[in-house]
Amino acid sequence: MFQTMVGVGIFAANIVNFAVGYLDDKIGWRVALAGAAVPSLMLGVGGLVLVESPVSLIERGRQEEGRLILQKVRNTKNVDEEFQDMVSACIAAQEKSQNFRTVLKPNSRPQLTIAILCSVFQQLTGINAIMFYAPALFQAVGFQSNASLYSAAIVGAVNVLSTVASMFAVDRWGRKFLLIEGGVQMIIAQVIIAAILGAQLKDGNNGVAASPLPQASGIIVVVFICVFVAGFGWSWGPITWLLCTELFPVETRSAGQGFTVFFNLLATFAIAQAFLSMLCGMKYGIFLFFTAWLILMTLFVMFFVPETKNIPLELIERVWRTHWFWKSVVDDETRDGLPVSEKARGLPRSQNVPADELHRNTERSVEVTALS
Repeated sequence: MFQTMVGVGIFAANIVNFAVGYLDDKIGWRVALAGAAVPSLMLGVGGLVLVESPVSLIERGRQEEGRLILQKVRNTKNVDEEFQDMVSACIAAQEKSQNFRTVLKPNSRPQLTIAILCSVFQQLTGINAIMFYAPALFQAVGFQSNASLYSAAIVGAVNVLSTVASMFAVDRWGRKFLLIEGGVQMIIAQVIIAAILGAQLKDGNNGVAASPLPQASGIIVVVFICVFVAGFGWSWGPITWLLCTELFPVETRSAGQGFTVFFNLLATFAIAQAFLSMLCGMKYGIFLFFTAWLILMTLFVMFFVPETKNIPLELIERVWRTHWFWKSVVDDETRDGLPVSEKARGLPRSQNVPADELHRNTERSVEVTALS
């Protein structure tokens, strides 16, 4: 939902920019700037009616309110087992008061590594470079001013629609599949865009402006930019945030999210500052630059990112002890032979539970809860 609203905001900004393009230059930019107050006002009012999360209420000692919210979210009163898991995990989290120190310990290294890399990789897809500078990019390939704004609005609409589509697909196909599929889709789109620009967009010489792309080629570039944006919209855009929230157990979740957001914003800033200079220097090669990163991050997901579909936060630690690589990193003997979150609930040792069996057991429990 976060990424969906970001996409809606980008699309709305593109529409406003397109509309004020017909106003006087002295007035248009003021109208566009004032329009930013509208979503700010909506965000402030929405915060007043935002529903508390069950875990947040439990952590503050308001357990009955947390139970009621959980029953409302699950649409069933049979939430005792899940509610008790939350209570136990919150108790374990309170025992580990040094949140940021805990997240740097060996048992948190897999999820911290994946969260930081995925948050940076999200920006290295090149999406923000394209979304920030879409009008300038379209002008560079030959579109007129209003046409470039119109094309940017189309790209924004594709971003919103694809993000909404991911909301229906993510629990059906899983996080990992969509990340890989989206990565492959973006790689193909970037290579085709680079090939068209490299073959047909020529530099100007002796002060003569470069000749624009033929109209057909310009349209193809816009189409494949839309393909690229759609691939991002239903994969790395929303799923990065979803995945990073699912990787950390409750006791380190807030600290882990802090690292995730920090590195994501840092990468956003770096790409935004460098893109125009890179575009002028590398020209069509900028798309191959992002393609190389897309190949790297797709391979990373294939081999190092586990599927977190239907894995509760309270059981995420089991995933690392069954993963082919991360099981050599985590320390299984964390406290009296049990990880803290499992110790708090009195669960048996689980390092021998295969990952696929864990997924099947969790899916069965979700189905039983739904039926009841």
